[in-house]
Amino acid sequence: MRNDIRRLREEAGLSQAALAEALAVSRQTVNSLETGRYDPSLPLAFAVARYFRTTIEEIFHDDV
Repeated sequence: MRNDIRRLREEAGLSQAALAEALAVSRQTVNSLETGRYDPSLPLAFAVARYFRTTIEEIFHDDV
């Protein structure tokens, strides 16, 4: 599954650490999400979507 978290974060002018703090996760978690090494839990996916004021479907893309 690919996602647009890095693009959204960079467009917002945020560091990985700043986004991690806003989402109450570690910077490593944000890095793992951005690089596709980690698929978020449903609550975290909702938190990311809420933070960027968009939908889960707009951020996370199924590779199928």
